[in-house]
Amino acid sequence: MPELPLHGVTPTHIPEWPAETVAALEAATAADDPMSALRDVAAGAPSFLPVWAELAERSLDAGDPIAAYAFARVGYHRGLDAIRGAGWRGQGPAPWSHEPNRGFLRSLDALRRAAAAINEPGEPDRCRDFLLQLDPEDHLGVAEQ
Repeated sequence: MPELPLHGVTPTHIPEWPAETVAALEAATAADDPMSALRDVAAGAPSFLPVWAELAERSLDAGDPIAAYAFARVGYHRGLDAIRGAGWRGQGPAPWSHEPNRGFLRSLDALRRAAAAINEPGEPDRCRDFLLQLDPEDHLGVAEQ
């Protein structure tokens, strides 16, 4: 059943990703050198949002907020391109429940966390507010952060 519009705004759904690209991401995360393998996936599919999110999150986990910020910023900007291409016009949700949206939402959350780690004024709050606009159900738990 299609989702009903929130306040008259239809949710935005990024198109499904190609199966071979999803498979390449899964293989990269299981590789002996996942960061190198993930970079190869990003080089071969630069519009594939989940790979940017994965690179950013792994960089944060490794204690490299500068690399995380760069990867997350790419995922964020590519994600804006993707949701705009899917019909988003500056308002309304891009729900977590739609799997292809998750790479964008994860990149935006990684950008929030990386911006906080490097003490960028205002950016963590802007990212949190945008995440809550896009995912009002707050699947990433950012409302209290």
